[in-house]
Amino acid sequence: MAIDPVGVAAVMDTDHTAPQPAEEAALDAYSQVVTTVAARVLPSVAALSVRTPRGSGAGSAITIDAEGLLLTSAHVVQGARDGSAAFGDGTEARFRVVGADPLSDLAVLRVDGSPVAPVRLGDADSLRIGQLVVAVGNPMGLAGSVTAGVVSGLGRSLPARDGRVTRLIEDVIQTDAALNPGNSGGALVDSAGRVVGVNTAVAGYGLGLAVPINVTTRQIITDLTADGRVRRAWLGVAGAPVPLPPEVTARTGQRRGLRVVEVVPGSPAGVAGIYLGDIIVTAGGRPVSDGQGLQRLMLASAIGTRLPVTVLRRGAFVDVVAVPTELAR
Repeated sequence: MAIDPVGVAAVMDTDHTAPQPAEEAALDAYSQVVTTVAARVLPSVAALSVRTPRGSGAGSAITIDAEGLLLTSAHVVQGARDGSAAFGDGTEARFRVVGADPLSDLAVLRVDGSPVAPVRLGDADSLRIGQLVVAVGNPMGLAGSVTAGVVSGLGRSLPARDGRVTRLIEDVIQTDAALNPGNSGGALVDSAGRVVGVNTAVAGYGLGLAVPINVTTRQIITDLTADGRVRRAWLGVAGAPVPLPPEVTARTGQRRGLRVVEVVPGSPAGVAGIYLGDIIVTAGGRPVSDGQGLQRLMLASAIGTRLPVTVLRRGAFVDVVAVPTELAR
């Protein structure tokens, strides 16, 4: 039987080169989200120029209110009192540092008046792995750059230091959206155009990190705006996560606690009667399964207030009350 080569070619074309409506629709939807987010957020993100005794630097900042407040990374403005902010419409303004908190890597700046509309702040606690995010900033001095990717990890921790004090920044967002030097302080945005993070670090090829916008960081922003600093509580205890005994897990539904490995003499924890080897199960009525769980409670509101703590000691629950003091730097 004769074979028609033209017919064969037509079949092959149909199988491999015909338009794929579903793919085109998906690409259009993806592009539409990114372009819409970029159009909404780009005007509100400024390129920062900073000069300190250590030299000049650059970064990004996000306009967060109509009165001229900007949000950026603390390390971008470290050692600086002021600098210059350039916006996408060509407007330039001098800024001054209102307050910076190296332990959260957040800083609040102020310009005289706001030449642009503020962004909408979202809630990073609602993010899911695989969710689309868009990074807006000024990497490598290239103002108004946009990259897109997905949330590739949640609940990461990032060490931060301020003088002799070291602290973990909690619930850091990991993304594969391309970040480069200069992106720090820029916006990480969800598909609805809400800023859910402040880009803070490039951890490696294809790996970026952002400080989340959530209840904790919103309070930090409020404190920086009002007082120029963040007050934190101190308990004076260090620990390591450990599995709880099966009978405790069955009773409480909690799988891990925090074994106390250090108690500072004379600290609030020591005065309250927390001892080496105790396993902290709850604090302030909340489960504690790791150091971050305890650290999360050490905000200004805890200073000088009674903090109920339940520990597991030699198989028995023991309740104590600690009164955290202010963390000295």
